[in-house]
Amino acid sequence: MAELVDLVRSRPESYVRYSAGPEHDASEQSRDTESGLDLPGLSVNPLHPEAWWTRPLEDWLARQVCQYAELAEKNRDRFAWVLDGRMVGRGPDCEPLLADIQPLAILTPRLLDEATARYERNFDAHRGPED
Repeated sequence: MAELVDLVRSRPESYVRYSAGPEHDASEQSRDTESGLDLPGLSVNPLHPEAWWTRPLEDWLARQVCQYAELAEKNRDRFAWVLDGRMVGRGPDCEPLLADIQPLAILTPRLLDEATARYERNFDAHRGPED
């Protein structure tokens, strides 16, 4: 997790994505599964916290990394990787959509385990407003 913190702090922007990886995504497009529409960029989750975030950066990263971890659980071809790119819009869940991507890192199973443990320890994990 410390390496991810260092990477995020060293860059103006970075994002996490769960997919079959940068090579696969170079020839693919993100799609809104509910509407069937192709999106103008790759769907990602931001790794830099918003200005209102007052908790440790590690907490933000753990939460962001865990938000779409179920994609890798449902499809073993998917894995978490870090990237940067040019924002070209927002998806149906208001997530950033990136073009001209630059792969930065692949998140290891050890880092994902550490993020999951931190997320479950420091948050009401997976709890929504109606829970």
